[in-house]
Amino acid sequence: MGNNAKILIIDDEPDFIEAFRITFEAKSYRVATALSRSEAQEMMSVEPDVVVLGTLAPAGQAFAMHKWLKQDPKYKDIPLMVIDARYEERPIKGWRRFEGIQLECEAYLTKPIEPASLVPRIQNLLEETTRPRKIRVLIVDDHTMVRHGIHALLTVQKDMDVVGEAVNGQDALEQVQRLSPNVALMDIVMPVMSGLEATRRISSDYPLTKVLILTQYDEEENMLVAKQAGAHGFIPKKAASSELVDGIRAVNEGKYFSWSLA
Repeated sequence: MGNNAKILIIDDEPDFIEAFRITFEAKSYRVATALSRSEAQEMMSVEPDVVVLGTLAPAGQAFAMHKWLKQDPKYKDIPLMVIDARYEERPIKGWRRFEGIQLECEAYLTKPIEPASLVPRIQNLLEETTRPRKIRVLIVDDHTMVRHGIHALLTVQKDMDVVGEAVNGQDALEQVQRLSPNVALMDIVMPVMSGLEATRRISSDYPLTKVLILTQYDEEENMLVAKQAGAHGFIPKKAASSELVDGIRAVNEGKYFSWSLA
């Protein structure tokens, strides 16, 4: 994304907003401004690429705006930079401690701050959001050698990141809850909890994680049962070296993947 990006700056200090606007427009950014929470909520219709949430009086207004943004599916993923009040002004227009605990943002700064110093930071935020995200993969298998082999295969893929390994279905559930992988590679036969039971639980409780079954039991019956359990794909281990990477990419895009018998 070039410097034609749109920035919405929300702040109740007109001088700060004006200095920000002049600085960023000089760098070819498009700048929208809002002096209050209600104005900011209306201005979100311009669909900014970055939101800079500065100070709003009375205290609590900035937090309320933050909460409104993060609860709206349309806006919750827009990169957010928060600029808190000067220390002595925090009780009037800053973030209170209990609000700060709930803060979700990509950058947190405090006044006084020169708008010019924000240019490289906002440029970085924009680059981060346009960079393709890696597919987060969890490997679930009770055999260490199998896990290590798959890990080695996926590590060399530029678009994949192995975020964890699990040794059984129960372990997989805990890791999915903690790590939010995009794809879980799941063996079927494991101790404590089977891969099929884990697949059922993941597909009902954590639908954003897609399960790809990777098993040595390649009978068609297993394929059918896995699909009924909510799996998004099925690959026998003997085909893993040739099909696994394609399978992960397909499943990550929401497609069902079944290996070619040929």
